[in-house]
Formats: sequence, structure tokens, C-alpha cells
Amino acid sequence: MDSPAGITAPLRIGLLGTGPWAHNTQAPALAAHPGVELSGVWGRRAEAADALAAAHGTRAYTGEEGIDALLEASDAVAFALPPDVQAPLAVRAAEAGCHLLMDKPVATTVEGARAVAGAAEKAGVASVVFCTLRFAPETSAWIAEQAAVGGWFTARAQWLGSLYAAGSTSAYADSPWRREKGGLWDVGPHALSVLIPILGDVEHLTAARGPADTTHLILRHTSGASSTVTLGLSAPPGAAGVEIEFRGERGTASVPGWDGAETAFRGAVDALAEAVRTGVPHACDARFGLHLTELLVAAETQAQAG
Repeated sequence: MDSPAGITAPLRIGLLGTGPWAHNTQAPALAAHPGVELSGVWGRRAEAADALAAAHGTRAYTGEEGIDALLEASDAVAFALPPDVQAPLAVRAAEAGCHLLMDKPVATTVEGARAVAGAAEKAGVASVVFCTLRFAPETSAWIAEQAAVGGWFTARAQWLGSLYAAGSTSAYADSPWRREKGGLWDVGPHALSVLIPILGDVEHLTAARGPADTTHLILRHTSGASSTVTLGLSAPPGAAGVEIEFRGERGTASVPGWDGAETAFRGAVDALAEAVRTGVPHACDARFGLHLTELLVAAETQAQAG
């Protein structure tokens, strides 16, 4: 990894992507972060890149040459792109010496995610995968507390959205990859990123399909505990919500609320900056992103076979 002395202060982070997630989360968080210079915005459509860059006082890039120019102008890059567009660009960024702040999932194929993890390791760059609850201050502290307590017997996680329910007006519903891959891939990484650090890695997985895009998982963890997970994006609005509960020797513990994605993303920026500064990999790095993809592919394969 580059030494901290080789990184300018503030950390120059470029943004790849101009969709709703970039508008609502990444760009505002990066532009407002006191330790970051938003070094530019790249988009496939020049008008979208121009508008987002102008809104946050930075430079717009587009086209293949624009990617190279933004990488040259940046110490790190953040991604607001579909996973299978993100993955090859993350490899390209790592090879250019840029640290990586990626969205989940890293890729929807094991090969794609493995290429990212391998490129980051070979280039010696830091990486963080943005699983919201691992970086929101309220929930990241809670996860650490539950992991330290131990003695958990079982857990239950339900993460149900209503993106595709009748009458939904969410801008995220227009995302082709979310519509194709469903809740397993969109919100599954969030649930797994909470369960794994508390209960241990998944050593056995069973998956089954539910209504619409809903997927049910039964997991056995290395600690001996088990967990059940329900994931979907098509629940009726009154049924949507997030619940994660652990039961064990000291009773029950439920995940607290958190202050939105933008605050959490600032935490992910802090985590990347710390990994760059210290050279110590973050637990939620590209290798963890690869493992999440491996688990999701296994779950998808089982659910489709059923």
C-alpha cells in the first residue's frame, strides 16, 4: 500500500456514477466531508455528470478517457454504479493505484468479485465495501457490543422493502440490476454484514424462494449459533421494515435505528481513510465483499433450484 506520506491531505476521492444513489448519498457525503476533496464526478451521460459536479463544486468527466483522467486526479474512488459495472472499473482503479470505496454487492459473480479482491491485494490499495449498518455510528457500535458479549444462541433478520409494491414511486425501482436480482442481492449484504461479525462465518446455508422476489435463508454459523433471514423488495408498504434480533445467554438484543445512508457513508469514508493511513485492512474490505458474493451466489443457486 502507498505510504501515508504519499497521500495528499485532504484525501482526493472521485465519484463514479450519477444516479439516485450518487445524488442522494455519495456526492453530498463526499462534498461535505472535512477530510475529503471531491476530485470529480464521472458519468456515462455528460449532462448528468455536469449537473452533479456543478451541484457540488467539482469537475465533470465522461467517456473512457474521462475515467483515466479522474483516476489520475484521485487518491481513491467511490462507486455508485451497478455491481457488474463497478467490478471491472474497481479493478482498473486499483491497477491505477486508487483506493476503493465500493457499494454492495461488489459484483454478482464470484469471478467478478474475486478479480476486485485480487487487484486490490496486488496493488496494495485499501478497500471498503459500504454495507450501511457496519458504518452508521449507532449500529456499528451496537454490532461491536454484541460481538463482544457473545453467547448467542440464534438470530432472526428481516429486511423487507416495498420498492416494487403497487404504487411505489421510489427512484431506486428503476434500477435494472435490482429488478433482476431482487432483495437477496440488494439487501442481503446488509443483513449478512451484521450476522457474520456477531455469530461468526456461515458454514452452512439453505435458501428458498418466497412470494415475488422474497428469499428465505437458514444459516449455521461457526459459533454454533443459527440464524434465519428474510429478504425482499416487493413487500406491501405496511409490511416493509428492518428487524434484526439476537437471542442468547443474556436475553435478547435488537438492532437500533440509524440516521440514514449519508451519515453511514461518511463513516465508510472515515474507515477508508483510516485503512489508508494505517495500512491495516478494514474488516469490511474487498475480501469480505468477495465472501458476500460467494454466499449470495450459493443462496441464489439453491433458491432457483427449489
